[in-house]
Amino acid sequence: MDINHRLLGVCAALVATFAMFAGSATAHVEYVTPPGTQPANVVDFLVAAFTTPLIVGVLVAGFVATLAGIGGYLYLRPFPADIAAFRAAMDDYRDLLGWLLRLSMGMPLIAAGFQGYLFSPAATLPYPTALRLFGISVGFFLLFGLATRVTAVWALFVYLVTLPSHPQLLLAFEYVPGLIAVALVGGGRPSADAVIARMADDDKTFYSRVDPFYRRLAVPFAQRVKPYKQLAPVVLRVGIGIAFIYLGITQKLMRPGEALAVVEKYNLTGLVPVDPALWVIGAGLTEALVGVMLIAGAFTRGFSLVAFGLFTTTLFGLPDDPVVAHISLFGLVSALLITGAGPYSVDQWLADRIRTAGEVATRSVTPTEPESIDEAVSEN
Repeated sequence: MDINHRLLGVCAALVATFAMFAGSATAHVEYVTPPGTQPANVVDFLVAAFTTPLIVGVLVAGFVATLAGIGGYLYLRPFPADIAAFRAAMDDYRDLLGWLLRLSMGMPLIAAGFQGYLFSPAATLPYPTALRLFGISVGFFLLFGLATRVTAVWALFVYLVTLPSHPQLLLAFEYVPGLIAVALVGGGRPSADAVIARMADDDKTFYSRVDPFYRRLAVPFAQRVKPYKQLAPVVLRVGIGIAFIYLGITQKLMRPGEALAVVEKYNLTGLVPVDPALWVIGAGLTEALVGVMLIAGAFTRGFSLVAFGLFTTTLFGLPDDPVVAHISLFGLVSALLITGAGPYSVDQWLADRIRTAGEVATRSVTPTEPESIDEAVSEN
């Protein structure tokens, strides 16, 4: 028990330090770069950074600590009952997954419409009225869960069609997995679609006799996508992982001049007195690592918590960062906390080969206690 408590303390300290160190530099640099910032040579910056012993030492130590933490967890399997209870609690929210996904997509789209940009604050088109109508209408349809799947497909189509001519939309790449997941999961509850479905299914209602689309369109489409609904977690973690890797590399490592300007703008070296280059490289590599782990589906809920902590630190640490631009990522990593990795993941592979948290927990229950905890727990 003592070793578990010490391990918990060490892990908590590492996570807190990690989030404080990297989190405040994890925003989209594009959104907060001071005007007039001059770009810096990427090769010169990276060569100078990786030939500085302190920077290399800190990065190596962080990498070793991450590997040691993962290995230590797999070996010790601490707090099995707590982890099993957490997973069971997350599973209880699965019926609200559609609602969470709709909020994650709808709220930032409404904000984008009111502010006159398309998906990302960096994407401003010369059609302000059309942008406002698109963002507000699509956002409200998603928010209320009305024609949810059709609206999600329409929004995704607009994003993909516009992307080639406006590559800055890659800053909001999380809309791709988010909207696909909405199309797979549907409106869920509470939603207008759920209300309409109940009215249409009741033969005694007047609406069931005049319903123009539910039985003809909604039901056949839902039946067609139902076999693929289980892939929603895969779509989410792979898409969010790609977004993290892209942001970490292109917004930090490949734009050192702008990233260093952000570090100076917010006096981040006053928070942690290290070389500014370490802030930039640390933030970039942290995002890339989180992205890789999410794509692989390795310790998905754990790294989703790390991502959630990074976003929280960013929003509290950068006062002029556009908060609404991060709501989508906030919501999607929260969805991964509920779903876990899903199929085709390292987590599933591990669950098939080692004891689950529920199995470990049942070994410690007394004979008078119920031993069905593993039945209520999903390893994903």
